Amino acid sequence: MKALVTGGAGFIGSHLAEALCRRGAQVVVVDNLCLGTLANLAWKRPGDALEFVQGDAGDEVLMRKIVPGCDWVFHEAAYPSVPWSVAEPIKSNDQNLDAALRLLVLARDAKVRRFVFASSSAIYGDSPVSPKREDMAPNPLSPYGLQKFTAETYARQFHQLYGLETVSLRYFNVFGPRQSFNSPYSGVIARFCTMLLAGERPRIFGDGLQSRDFIYVANVVTANLLAAESPAERVAGRFFNVAGGQSITLLDLVTELNRLTGQSLPPHFEPPRVGDVRASTADITALVQATGYRVTVPWQEGLRETLEFYRKGGGTS
Repeated sequence: MKALVTGGAGFIGSHLAEALCRRGAQVVVVDNLCLGTLANLAWKRPGDALEFVQGDAGDEVLMRKIVPGCDWVFHEAAYPSVPWSVAEPIKSNDQNLDAALRLLVLARDAKVRRFVFASSSAIYGDSPVSPKREDMAPNPLSPYGLQKFTAETYARQFHQLYGLETVSLRYFNVFGPRQSFNSPYSGVIARFCTMLLAGERPRIFGDGLQSRDFIYVANVVTANLLAAESPAERVAGRFFNVAGGQSITLLDLVTELNRLTGQSLPPHFEPPRVGDVRASTADITALVQATGYRVTVPWQEGLRETLEFYRKGGGTS
């Protein structure tokens, strides 16, 4: 089995590449190292069939040399920033939509067995409906959300029109080791972990009762593998929420991190930010029924692993 992981030196992609290697797959990682880092591939063992190619997943000439012969394509490469997409919509479109479309064409022509696309809960926008279901009308509020929705729609059409088996995974709030804490794309957990480890009060915009569906990266890897391995009649041409299916408030996070660090640092509250979504929880019934997915690492355990990663100095690059 040969798998291509674009963005494979990044946060989620590196965990996925590692899991594929552990299963004995031949893995090709393509990453331009703008957000990823070779340190995220330090897990490589002498017997692992891992090839790293530094380059852009949107480079059609490069990818035309790599995609043929691959059984699975996992398209993780993206610039996951809503503010950047607002400031630079054309550049963001090139990275998040055009690259995905080019890769879909190459996968179709190479007769790839399965194409798994990393989408985002950003496609739901600020809908007050919770939990979010896949059959809800999309309401993206940023170019980034629109790009992800358009790309996953292309993926579905490539299944309908050309028979390419595609699966789109709508990631919610992913966290875990290898997530950089000093990047503009860092999640709230990465920031909270590093602040509490430094003895600083975590900063919360609003009252802290806003909730998110935090999902540990190992569970996201499981969802990707199931998306690639499940029978086509169950998953091909579909979108699935990838989350824990649990509502966790920012105050819950602070309480648990204080417990794990043996501290009692209260949050520093600031005025709410305009546009922040109050509640974002996923209904994961469709993914469970189609693939047998289940959360194997609870968020509290994932938080402990993540905290230990930052305690050891990880996430600085």
